[in-house]
Amino acid sequence: MKKDSGFKWKLGVFVTAGILFFAVTIYFVGKQKNLFGSVIHLKSHFRTVSGLKLGNNVRFSGINIGTVDAIEMISDTSVMVELVIQKNAQPFIKTDAKVGISSDGLMGEKVLVISPGTFTFKSVKDNDILRSKTAIEMEDVMLSMKKSMDNVALISDNLAQFSYKINNSNGALSKLISDEDFSKSLEMTLINLQNSSDEFAKFAVNMNNGKGALSKLMIDEKFGKTLDSTMMNIQNGTKGLNETIDAAKSSILLKGYFKKKAKEDLKIETEKQKLRDAKYDTKNKIKTPKDSLK
Repeated sequence: MKKDSGFKWKLGVFVTAGILFFAVTIYFVGKQKNLFGSVIHLKSHFRTVSGLKLGNNVRFSGINIGTVDAIEMISDTSVMVELVIQKNAQPFIKTDAKVGISSDGLMGEKVLVISPGTFTFKSVKDNDILRSKTAIEMEDVMLSMKKSMDNVALISDNLAQFSYKINNSNGALSKLISDEDFSKSLEMTLINLQNSSDEFAKFAVNMNNGKGALSKLMIDEKFGKTLDSTMMNIQNGTKGLNETIDAAKSSILLKGYFKKKAKEDLKIETEKQKLRDAKYDTKNKIKTPKDSLK
């Protein structure tokens, strides 16, 4: 009898512990899956769910607020996902919020992420439909990385060819790097340019300081007016000289001289015209064999 009593006592403790463990497990699983407490249901449509499964977490601002309750294919281009969301998160989810599919870590399982909406919009209601965002596929990421690696390899090949050409060619860049004489010549050229720049700077300083006639011409207003007056006087003097010559031509004393000079000029011009006419006649009289046959 004592043995039976001890066995029954141990069996009762074991069964009681098993029931408690089962109850605790059910509680935590139910809490995780929102089996207890008030919840609301939201929906969203995707072109592809990217490996999303029932029971995956739903996050809002980094906090798990629900799970994926159902996944249903509507058409070949649309998949409906139903979410179970905790009631206490409802006021923070606005009607313009968007749902996207992300990964829990680099290689973790998929999660649904609800992005916050605008506070001016109303909060969602039970069975509302939220807009979805296109998920970033791992294949797209790998393809982008492959293209980047191909570009890096191409750039590396071009750099290798460029380095080889510099080391083995006779171009200006190669000489600049390896030819000491060319480098010295370039250095002298730069020094000459620097000296020229310094001289020009000194010239500009002298110009600004008002030294020399050119500086006065450009800067000194009085000097400019004086020069302008001098040019006007020269112009007036030239005009007066022309008038004097015209008056001398009509003078009795010099009239004969100017007439004689005019006759000589006319004679010289007539002789030049005769020479030009003679050359023209000679050229027209010369005929080619082709002209003779005609």
